[in-house]
Amino acid sequence: MSFHTWLLFAAAYLLTTISPGPNVLLVIRNSVRYGSRGAAASVAGNLLAQGIVVALVALGVGAVLVALPPLFVAMKVLGAAYLMYLGIRQLRSARKTQASQTAQPASAASPAYAFDRRKVFREALLVSGSNPKTMIFLSAFMPQFIDHERGLPEQFIVMYLTIAVTVALVHTVYSLGVRGIHQRVGASRWIAALKRGSGLVFVALGIKLLTAQRA
Repeated sequence: MSFHTWLLFAAAYLLTTISPGPNVLLVIRNSVRYGSRGAAASVAGNLLAQGIVVALVALGVGAVLVALPPLFVAMKVLGAAYLMYLGIRQLRSARKTQASQTAQPASAASPAYAFDRRKVFREALLVSGSNPKTMIFLSAFMPQFIDHERGLPEQFIVMYLTIAVTVALVHTVYSLGVRGIHQRVGASRWIAALKRGSGLVFVALGIKLLTAQRA
């Protein structure tokens, strides 16, 4: 892969990553709840999932997924169900938070959340890896930048490292930005609003994935 081709790949992938999706939403939520540790665990889970997807694309699994509609539908349903499960759980948590805020005096401290690195990591891994359209997208996207006169494994490694750096940078920017807003606005109202908003968005994303077509 020439430097010019790599530059085109990096720029194109950056544009696709900037647009907020389930992974960005999860990073934002965990950044507010757990701070930098939550953001780091979320990004790590996402990067592992991306690495697995890239490896499967390199092995041609994405083409198999396109060729077998039942497999695509099964993965789509599972991914959509998990996103909607996260959304419903967030909405229920928002009600509990609102009820606790009503019962407590205004000067009470904001609720604390026990940080479980494995749980946050696993959640990010499942959110990132459960969408079959990610594999189909990368199966169509990555080969456009492949130089067949050079070694394929090396090129896939370079592209994954580019993806990893891009995702880490973009998600860090989102994390820092939302934490800055969180500190200025105030914890209690911000957390309740974030829970309601993220819950609705997760449900909407699940429905969108459920109704998505392969192409």
